Amino acid sequence: MRVLTIGVMAAALLTAACGRGNPDPTPETASQTLPTPSVATDRPDSPTLVAVKRRGRLNCGVHQGLVGFAYTDNRGQWRGFDADFCRAMAAAIFGDGNAVRFVPLSASDRFAALKEGRVDVLWRNSSWTMSRDAGEGFVFAGINYYDGQGFLVRRSLSLASATELNGARICVQAGSTAQANADDFFRSRGIAYRPVVLPSEEAARDAYGREDCDALSADISALAAARTVLADSQAHTILSDVVSKEPLGPVVRAGDERWADVVRWTLNAVVLAEEFGVTQENAETLSKTSNDPRIKRLLGSEGEYGALLGLSDDWAKDAILSVGNYGQIFDRNLGSQSPLDLARGLNAQWNARPAGLIYGLPIR
Repeated sequence: MRVLTIGVMAAALLTAACGRGNPDPTPETASQTLPTPSVATDRPDSPTLVAVKRRGRLNCGVHQGLVGFAYTDNRGQWRGFDADFCRAMAAAIFGDGNAVRFVPLSASDRFAALKEGRVDVLWRNSSWTMSRDAGEGFVFAGINYYDGQGFLVRRSLSLASATELNGARICVQAGSTAQANADDFFRSRGIAYRPVVLPSEEAARDAYGREDCDALSADISALAAARTVLADSQAHTILSDVVSKEPLGPVVRAGDERWADVVRWTLNAVVLAEEFGVTQENAETLSKTSNDPRIKRLLGSEGEYGALLGLSDDWAKDAILSVGNYGQIFDRNLGSQSPLDLARGLNAQWNARPAGLIYGLPIR
């Protein structure tokens, strides 16, 4: 018993002594700043990023002319949803959203241009499919727009569904997924139809306008854009049938994972900015005043996350200052502030009401 008592007293004295040596210990709490992740020095530099920085501009592949996504205005300036993502990348790399050269590409030559190095990245409403991702030497770095294929028809036909297009002539664009999707839709239902395959989106739209076909089939966003330039836009309607899933996103060459990271995280940065309430107007202020660690990491005022990409700590803030957050990009080009006036739908944030599929990956 005496031995036990002495042991207990000794332990108590030792504890008290430790307490006097550190009278105000700081407990571990969730609010403490987490350590910045170390940069993997053994990872090779991105040859694409090195070439882009040496050149002093980003070569960005875009559509030849699709209202809402990529087109030139009356002053010859590139506008649109995809064009803004090109500018966001240029700003992330150079701090200047204008350090970009837009390279207009058709559906049939877009992937060849990327493979041959004529462009550094493809922001051209391209659908992420297995054959492109696993079989053709490309990497999709994310999804910036969820779309689906539909049908544009004349109201005078009084059609309620695409299943009523038995024997109809369907205009589709060559070199896209539209022809295969339309064929899948009609064949699976035993419906006869006549495909009218045109070399470009513009040619398919013009053929439909001349009534060389009874319906135009393409991504619904492209149909909405096509309708705005027809002689009488109100004389045409998009049927309710959605016959495919078309996840559209940026594409890079396989084999340069660090470059894919630059593209992927630039996209995620503008998506996260909308979720956190960071806008083109308040990003600079929030980078100095926000106490939200998620915003601090996003805007470069905490941690050194830009180094993981080979960029400055302000990379995401510069992208947001250049073009705004995802919602601002959408509204300006495709949504309520644009001639297309498309609803967010599947392209709403994951926590919106109603919820969509847009979901930013965490920066931490």
